[in-house]
Amino acid sequence: MKNRKLIAYWVFTSLFTFGMLASGIQQVLRTKSMVDLITPLGYPVYFLCILGAWKILGVIAVLMPGFKLLKEWAYAGFFFAMTGALVSHLACGVHDIKEVLGPVFQLIFILLSWYFRPADRRIV
Repeated sequence: MKNRKLIAYWVFTSLFTFGMLASGIQQVLRTKSMVDLITPLGYPVYFLCILGAWKILGVIAVLMPGFKLLKEWAYAGFFFAMTGALVSHLACGVHDIKEVLGPVFQLIFILLSWYFRPADRRIV
């Protein structure tokens, strides 16, 4: 059972960190797709650089060994970022399923990664 939990942890962690790293890099580079995604929501374009940099740093925090408290903060930050993205899309009337599914799946992967994390990556 312990091996299954560890495998589940790494599968969900890989999925969510890959998504966060990829989107973080795109946001820092201000790619057209990211600018087009955030502009209808009313956020300024410079917000992409801030969010992207924090995503990249959060991925590093989650993947590196040790620093248990930092990992908890990173998970919390990812959770807040994705719930904020989901609510922003829904509140602004953006109901394109592609734009809503991204934050939903990332939230699922974040929560499952956090739930299955091994004891050496937990505070308590």
